[in-house]
Amino acid sequence: MKITPTQRAEMPVGIELTTGQYFACVAKILGRLPFAAIDQFVERLFQAYHQNRALYIFGNGGSAALASHSACDLSKGTITNGKRPFRVISLTDNVPVITAWANDLNYDSIFAAQLEPLIQPGDIAFAISGSGNSTNVVAALRTARAAGAFNVGLTGFQGGKIKSLCDLCIVIPSSNMQQIEDSHVCVMHAVFVALRNLIRNADQLAFSAEAGR
Repeated sequence: MKITPTQRAEMPVGIELTTGQYFACVAKILGRLPFAAIDQFVERLFQAYHQNRALYIFGNGGSAALASHSACDLSKGTITNGKRPFRVISLTDNVPVITAWANDLNYDSIFAAQLEPLIQPGDIAFAISGSGNSTNVVAALRTARAAGAFNVGLTGFQGGKIKSLCDLCIVIPSSNMQQIEDSHVCVMHAVFVALRNLIRNADQLAFSAEAGR
């Protein structure tokens, strides 16, 4: 479809007219990611793994799907022969529990109610939210903080309400929800690969550190 100059002028600012322009926007965002915060997340996960702590992941909609995806990567995907697996749980996967809490109490409690009997001091609560304002995600982070967990957020826009509840918050520099979610997937694949390499090479890293003393 050919777009006339008048139609182009009437389009909202920032709209992507072609798939190529969309991908160009995503590439620009990926080049501006908060890489230091992402590296800190990997280091915290590696520390939690060695301390045999658990990671709890949660989010809504597309973020719920990414929570499940990331739990698979970070648990099964990091298994190395002779080493114990990382304890990772996605709170988006137990549909009967989610619907029971939503029906019997309210939807805002679906993650917090699951976390309350499970999370321990030193565990990691990992919230994924494009806006950072999902009420049930906020409630879960509050529950985790009260339990002494380390809270991590993966969000966009300006970080939303969850930013102040997180010990570490990775904020995608974008106000486009689809491109925020694209970036979230890239962040989590990078985190997974980096953590897997650290776990696989942990013995060698320890040996090198000892030899350097």
